[in-house]
Amino acid sequence: MKTQFKPDFEQLLKVLNRERPDRPALFEFFLNGKLHGRHGDFFALGYDYQTTIGIHDLVLPFVSGPLLETLSQNESLFANRSDFEAFPWRDPDPAVYREKISAIAKDLPAGGKYVGSNPQSVLGGLVAAFGYENLCMLIYDDPEFVRDVAGAIGKRLIMHVDLLCSFDCYGATILNDDWGFATQTRLAPSQMREFIIPWYTKMAEAAHSHGKPVILHSCGNMWGLIDDICGTCKIDAKHSFEDNILPVEAAYETYGSRIAIVGGIDVDYLCRKSPEEIKARANALLDQTESRGGYALGSGNSIPEYVPDENYLAMTSAALERRQATGFG
Repeated sequence: MKTQFKPDFEQLLKVLNRERPDRPALFEFFLNGKLHGRHGDFFALGYDYQTTIGIHDLVLPFVSGPLLETLSQNESLFANRSDFEAFPWRDPDPAVYREKISAIAKDLPAGGKYVGSNPQSVLGGLVAAFGYENLCMLIYDDPEFVRDVAGAIGKRLIMHVDLLCSFDCYGATILNDDWGFATQTRLAPSQMREFIIPWYTKMAEAAHSHGKPVILHSCGNMWGLIDDICGTCKIDAKHSFEDNILPVEAAYETYGSRIAIVGGIDVDYLCRKSPEEIKARANALLDQTESRGGYALGSGNSIPEYVPDENYLAMTSAALERRQATGFG
């Protein structure tokens, strides 16, 4: 990968450890192909890392397109245990991971690292397996079935996290899921603690066993589980924020002493506001967090195609200009 910027993953690592970086750090889960393709890689845009997607060979319940809409209502992949047992589950193959990661490791610039992510999530996999409404009913009608499917997904994701984090070119990993709606968690907090939280605790333990921090990417209002996230799972950083749920500025003030906050500028805000307004908010965020640390600037979720390039660049310029002013380039 070619870039004039010299990445330093230690700066993001300081953020994830709730420390103050030497200069502002940036964070995104993923960038749209327009930005990514134009600049070649995350590093060319000023990031100290690049996320990787597709470094796995697992087969897990997953749906997309029109079927996803029907599954969000009441259709399912698994109508019964026979469907579950017949599903072509596949554990991660270490040889496949070595082959794929060896192919990309040589492309890392000095000082940079990869940040991993999961190919599926426990809650997302359960929704794919049963449909959301069916899942809510099965938790009461056949909780053992739900528990078994969650276990089949969770144990393979633990293996995936453990494999990724065993490679030196990976500096951290993202545990991605959608735990909430706008007003509450998708399952009752007690149900999340029974069926979901234990697997994220074990995934975090797998990453931490290799000395790698963990970032939870979860959309929606999951703040009722913050004690579980910080105390039980021992997750290092939280990503994904929406202004109508909890603005990132408030999240930092309320929870920043317990968990690192990364990203945060609402994607809707990035789309609707002017570059000047976006840059002003980004600068205010950096002012708010500079002395205490534990924050990396970025969007509340990701940078899809519909975010205007000039608005995205206005956000990142707040950090990049501060770097230049202090001699970090």
